[in-house]
Amino acid sequence: MKYIVAGHQAVTDAEFAELALGTPLELWLGVESESSEERAARLDAARDILADPEFRSLPEDLIRLAARVVENHPDLFNVVPLARPARRRAVRRGVAA
Repeated sequence: MKYIVAGHQAVTDAEFAELALGTPLELWLGVESESSEERAARLDAARDILADPEFRSLPEDLIRLAARVVENHPDLFNVVPLARPARRRAVRRGVAA
């Protein structure tokens, strides 16, 4: 299946996420070998991006994207739906004063 986002074809899942978010994943996730100075610069850049009106909805967009992935591929995350217990009414005993 081909993933095309904004006219660009994504070959890997990482490219799809990058195209969907409009920013490189490394900006948000970092890299293993980054120094504390690199991390501080990366987080500063991320804050600047989130302050831009064009990207203000990015956190919500990312949450929606993550929820959609979990919903469509629960086997990737070992997600098991939990049964909701029936609501019970509290029994009141005694006499009101």
